[in-house]
Amino acid sequence: MAFELPKLPYEYAALEPHIDARTMEIHHSKHHQAYITNLNNAIAGTETEKMSIEDICKNISKQPMAVRNNGGGHYNHSLFWNNMGPNAGGAPQGELAAAIDTAFGNLDTFKTQFAAAGATRFGSGWAWLIVGTDKKLAICSTPNQDNPLMDIAETKGTPLLALDVWEHAYYLHYQNRRPDYISAFWNVVNWEEVAKRLKTA
Repeated sequence: MAFELPKLPYEYAALEPHIDARTMEIHHSKHHQAYITNLNNAIAGTETEKMSIEDICKNISKQPMAVRNNGGGHYNHSLFWNNMGPNAGGAPQGELAAAIDTAFGNLDTFKTQFAAAGATRFGSGWAWLIVGTDKKLAICSTPNQDNPLMDIAETKGTPLLALDVWEHAYYLHYQNRRPDYISAFWNVVNWEEVAKRLKTA
């Protein structure tokens, strides 16, 4: 069963002024679609075709680089779109808020550490909030389209929140100002979705 581009749960312009409509349109309809097309081509006619994207990531060491790059690209972006929303931002509530306080002290410290993970990722990659293998919240970053689900990841865990720090995610609006883009990201984080992921993790 071929993978398909997921429909966004909001319009391309819905995250403005923080993330502009043109960037969202190109990012979703061109970049994400390219990862899916290339992934489908790479797994066509193989046993991998029957696997979920999560299982592909968990066993990525057995896959060729084309599957690692494009499978990661598909998984990461699918999570990223749902991590954001209009009328979002603010602060997490309930169990998620308590877990963040336990792990990082408070929300501001978490945001500072998460922003640093994104800002200091050399080249292209991602920043993540995960539930680690020890069941505690942790922050990490991965290069390129790798993610913490992958069996080759330096820090392994279940992703809750993803931030794309590839230049294509922000360059039209922010140029080389990655920290400004990361700062704007907090205005569109869909904490309810992150909290749902924590429950199932």
